[in-house]
Amino acid sequence: MLTKPGPFLIFLLVFSILRTADAQEPIASREQNFRVELVADGLTVPWGMVKLPDGRFLVTERRGTLRIIENDTLLPQPVEGVPAVWAQGQGGLLDIQLHPDYARNGWIYLSFSKPIGDGALTAIARAKLEGNRLVDLQILFDPPPEEATKGGAHFAGRMAFDGQGHLFFSIGDRGDVTTPANNAQRLDNVKGKIHRIFDDGRIPPDNPFINTPGARPSIWSYGHRNPQGLVYDSATKRLWETEHGPRGGDELNLILKGANFGWPVITYGINYNGTPITDHTSQLGMEQPAVYWVPSIAACGLAVYHGTRFPKWEGNLFAGALAHQKIVRIKLEGEKVVEQEILLEKTGRVRDVLCFDDGYLYVLYEQPGRIVRLVPES
Repeated sequence: MLTKPGPFLIFLLVFSILRTADAQEPIASREQNFRVELVADGLTVPWGMVKLPDGRFLVTERRGTLRIIENDTLLPQPVEGVPAVWAQGQGGLLDIQLHPDYARNGWIYLSFSKPIGDGALTAIARAKLEGNRLVDLQILFDPPPEEATKGGAHFAGRMAFDGQGHLFFSIGDRGDVTTPANNAQRLDNVKGKIHRIFDDGRIPPDNPFINTPGARPSIWSYGHRNPQGLVYDSATKRLWETEHGPRGGDELNLILKGANFGWPVITYGINYNGTPITDHTSQLGMEQPAVYWVPSIAACGLAVYHGTRFPKWEGNLFAGALAHQKIVRIKLEGEKVVEQEILLEKTGRVRDVLCFDDGYLYVLYEQPGRIVRLVPES
C-alpha cells in the first residue's frame, strides 16, 4: 500500500525540482563564461523587442501582434491599435524601437509590411503606448504604392537610431533576381536600400541622393539584398549591417553614406540551384564586406555590446543566425574584424540579439518562440 509522503519529503522533492530547473551548467566562451536564463516563451515568431523604462518588454510577433512581458511573464492580452500588416511569407509586423528620448516623448517606432492592393511593401510608423493600446499612430515612411509586390520575400525591416535625430531602416530587394538592373542597383525605387529619415519622417537635406534626378530621397546606401541586422554604435559613430546572401555570401557591412554594396553585380554567393549569379566578387566603386560567410549562416539580428556585466565583450558585435542556429561574436579593431567566435550553436533559429541598459544580452528565438538573457557566470 502506498503511503502519503510527509512534509519533509515534499520539501525535498520541491527543492530537488527547483535545483534541477536552475542547474544549467555555465557556458564557456573565449572571453566570458555565462549562463542562459529564460525570460519568456510561448511567442509566435518574435521579430523585435525593446525594454521600457519601467522594466517591461514590448515584443513584436510577425503575425501582427505586439506583446508585453512583465516580470519575465508573457501577458496574455496583445496590445491593441497595432497597424494592419500583410502577414504572408516573410512579411508582417517586424522591428520595434524606442525613440532615444522616449522617457520624455513616449514615441515607439514600428516597421511592418503594409498591405497595398494585393501586395505589400515595408512601412515605418510611430505611436504611443497608453495602457494596453497604441495611440496617436503616425505613418512616417509610406512606401510608394507602385513598388508594392505580391512576393513574400525580403522585406528586411530593421531600424536603428543614431542619437542625432535620424532613423535608419532597411528594405530588402523583395526577391528581385534580375541582373544587372536589380531593384537594389536602381536609385529610382526604395528596395534593396538602407534609408535615413528624421525621427518625424522628414527627409534630411544632407542625404546623398536628395538632388539626384529620379532618385528616392530617403536612400542612404544601396546594393543590398535583405538587410535583417542593423545597429548604430554610438561609441564609434558607425552603422553596422548584416544581410542575407543567396546560397553563400551573407555579409557584415560597415554602412557608408551613398555607398553601393554591390548586390547582385558582385557577391560571394551563388543561386540556390547551384548556378552562378555573377563571376565577380569585387568591382570598382562597390564596397567589400567587413566579413562574408560561406556557407550562409542566414544572418539576422545584430547588436553591439556596451555594458559592465561582460567587460571583455565591450564593443563586440553579436550577429544572430537563423538557419545555422547560432550567434557569432565579432571582435573589432577599428573597422576591421579580428576575431569570430560561435556561441549558442544549435539552440534555435535566432531572429535578433539585443543589448539594453541593464547590461545583459538578450536573444530572440524564432523557433521555438522564446526569449532568453545571457547572464555572466561569476
